[in-house]
Amino acid sequence: MMSETEFQRESPLPAPVVTGAPEINQIADPGPLGLGAFAATTFYLSMVNAGWHPAAVAGVFPLALFYGGIAQVLAGMWEFRNNRNTFGAVAFTSYGAFWLALWGLFNQVILKGAIPPAEIGHAVGLFLLAWTIFTFYMWLGSFRLNGALVGVFTLLFLTFILLTIGNYYGKSGIVKLGGWTGVITAILAWYTAAAGVVNHTFKKVVIPVFPIG
Repeated sequence: MMSETEFQRESPLPAPVVTGAPEINQIADPGPLGLGAFAATTFYLSMVNAGWHPAAVAGVFPLALFYGGIAQVLAGMWEFRNNRNTFGAVAFTSYGAFWLALWGLFNQVILKGAIPPAEIGHAVGLFLLAWTIFTFYMWLGSFRLNGALVGVFTLLFLTFILLTIGNYYGKSGIVKLGGWTGVITAILAWYTAAAGVVNHTFKKVVIPVFPIG
């Protein structure tokens, strides 16, 4: 049987050390919910970007709104209370907002003709560039967590770079490469989410996340 400290080191989003009197955490770990929501939505859109059933792109919007968006934002809000987990709170709230914003960009802006067709690629590219910058410093922060999250954020950073370039310059081949990178990102995010659920349920490390330090 592992000690509580050893078990926490294998959690997907370890709680930070808080000085002073210990605080009783009365909520479940929202990390697996946030990671699962991120993984599912990323997987769907990435499969479309990779060239698998591109006509099915509209199907991502309900997923982006309810699971990748609302559910992930909720996970981020709970992370603020989860021993003040700044990384998890910022990551889940922000990427949940990313999916909500993407839903809005396509459904409320592009599909309504608010952007000239010739500028849609530039608009999407600039949108993704902002998230590439955000993902860069979240990627740096992941190096203090565990190997699984380092892998997720490394691949996610690369995915955003490829999709930004591909959309801005109209390079479909680069978009497809970004799609395949996104698929791998989603699979690794699912792995990390599964670790949080399974390890907590069994009260031992069944799926390792390779803690750092």
